[in-house]
Amino acid sequence: MTQKPKRLLRGTGRYVLAAVGCLAVVVAGTWFLLNRSDTGAQTEATQSVEASAPVSVPEKAPEEKTVPTAKKVEMPEIPVETVETVDPTPVEAEAPSLTVSPLSGDVVAAFSVDQLQYSATLDDWRTHDGIDIAAAQGTKVLAASAGTVLSVTDDELMGTTVVLSHNDGYQTTYANLQAQPGVKKGDKVSAGQTIGTVGTTSLAESAEGPHLHFSVTKDGDAVDPQKYLKS
Repeated sequence: MTQKPKRLLRGTGRYVLAAVGCLAVVVAGTWFLLNRSDTGAQTEATQSVEASAPVSVPEKAPEEKTVPTAKKVEMPEIPVETVETVDPTPVEAEAPSLTVSPLSGDVVAAFSVDQLQYSATLDDWRTHDGIDIAAAQGTKVLAASAGTVLSVTDDELMGTTVVLSHNDGYQTTYANLQAQPGVKKGDKVSAGQTIGTVGTTSLAESAEGPHLHFSVTKDGDAVDPQKYLKS
C-alpha cells in the first residue's frame, strides 16, 4: 500500500515537468513574437515618419538689385579772370575800320573831280576835291578815323589845315579851321577825337561863310568823302 503512492507521485512529476517545459516554450515563443512585432512596428513607424517628413527645398537666393551708377557730370570750365596791367607803350594808329562824320551840318559844296563847279569866292569854274559842311564858327571838328597827324599848316588858299594819315594808304584833310588847332604833327588820334574847330581862315572859300572843307585820298587819289564815311 505504501509503494503505490510513491509511484503515483513519480508519474505525476513527469507530467508536471513536461507541462512546465511546454509552458516555458510557449512563453519564449510568445516573447519572441511580441518582440518581433514591436520591432516591425517601430520600423514601419520610422519609415512612415521619414516618408511624411517634408522635403526641405533650398530657398531661392534673393535677386540682387543693381544700383544704377551715377553719371559723370562734366562741369564747364570757368574762365579765370586775369588782372590786366596797364601798358605804358603809346597806342599805335589803327586801320580806319571805324569812321565817323567829322561834323554835323549841311553839305554846301559837293565832291566833284570830273565836272567843274562855280566858285563864288574866285568867280570861276574849278574842280572840288572834297565836301564843304556848313557849321557855326567854333564848332568842334572830329577825326573821321584813327590815325597820325601828318601835318598842321597854314595854307595860303585853304587856311589852317590838318592832315591825318591812316593805314591802307588813306589820308584825310580838314581845312578852313580856326588857327592853332588842338593837335600837332606826330600826334596819335582816335576816331571821333577833336582835332580843331570850324573857322574862316580859307581865302579860296570865304564867300561860303564858316564851314569845314573835308577831303579824302587813297594812295594819293581823291576819294568821295561821302563814300568813305559810309565804308
